[in-house]
Amino acid sequence: MNLTIPEYILSIKPYKPGKPLEELEREYGIKDSIKLASNENPLGPSPRAISAMEAAMSNLHRYPDGSGYLLINKLAETLGVSPGQIVLGNGSDDVIGMLARAYLRAGNEAVMTAPSFLMYEIFVRSAGATPVFVPLKSLAVDLEAMLAAITPRTRMIFLNNPNNPTGTFITKDEFTELLSRLPDNIVVVLDEAYIEFAQAPECVNGLELVQNSRPLTVLRTFSKIYGLAGIRIGYGIMPSEMASLLNRIRQPFNVNSLAQIGAIAALDDDEFLNKTKNLIHEELGFMQDNLKKIGIDFFPTQANFFLIDVKGDADIVFDMMLREGVIVRSMASYGYPKYIRVNAGLRKENIRFLNALEKVLKARRVLSR
Repeated sequence: MNLTIPEYILSIKPYKPGKPLEELEREYGIKDSIKLASNENPLGPSPRAISAMEAAMSNLHRYPDGSGYLLINKLAETLGVSPGQIVLGNGSDDVIGMLARAYLRAGNEAVMTAPSFLMYEIFVRSAGATPVFVPLKSLAVDLEAMLAAITPRTRMIFLNNPNNPTGTFITKDEFTELLSRLPDNIVVVLDEAYIEFAQAPECVNGLELVQNSRPLTVLRTFSKIYGLAGIRIGYGIMPSEMASLLNRIRQPFNVNSLAQIGAIAALDDDEFLNKTKNLIHEELGFMQDNLKKIGIDFFPTQANFFLIDVKGDADIVFDMMLREGVIVRSMASYGYPKYIRVNAGLRKENIRFLNALEKVLKARRVLSR
């Protein structure tokens, strides 16, 4: 085809999600594998959400509520914000796309960490703008360096808290100071996909800082703690003026009926929410205590995952773990060639992971036999 494609589109590297469990089992000829690579909820979906979606199956011939009225009002009640401050998305990355289309133009810049969630860069480039990358410092967001990266062309800044893939966090004091030093024409995007897992009391909670006088957007998702990754439902909380603008460009049926119904039910499932938190915190402690016993270095976390230093080629360790039927995430593509990332699973999954990792690292002569 003789088509002219803008260079800024050609510059985009496609997002490569982790392979489905079934595909990996076929590819490697393994069975009964466990997946601890995508930071998913090991308990599965919220039971209330499942029941609500099953009851709604007979209405799938009807279009979804394009305004998301019931879900937005339920979120507003739960979070203590105004309904007019909420924008629903087909996953929170859908809201990122809306923000990029609304606020970025060719010649603009958007500051983000390196490494970071790849969709930030993709949406920035798709708007013709330029991503500006700021390296992490000791695995944490370097706020001073991000401020130093601000230029007259900067229109947006992305922060991920707790940070993925490192699990580090930004304190409320640090974030408040950042806001005070930023020009007020820069949109701040605070991605809180893992905020429900954070235990540190000083960790910033963006909802406390969303005001109509500051262009701050807080992103959240039902994919992680509520276990609804498969139905793609997320949202942004922001000043009402920003929400109104995004709703002008939002697709009218961007969130399907089952996603809306499941999310509403999940917000009432406090039992599942607390069960998930307790499980994750307990299993993170179990995994890390056992890693200490066998002399494997890891890093503290405020999320449901953490990094492990395998003292060698993370891609090779990933491949060897896969042949043991345990799927983890190599951090080589994130710029950490000796680290793997693993999320907390069920106790039996975590025991299997620990045994497999010890076996692999001994085979690699990282650990003494």
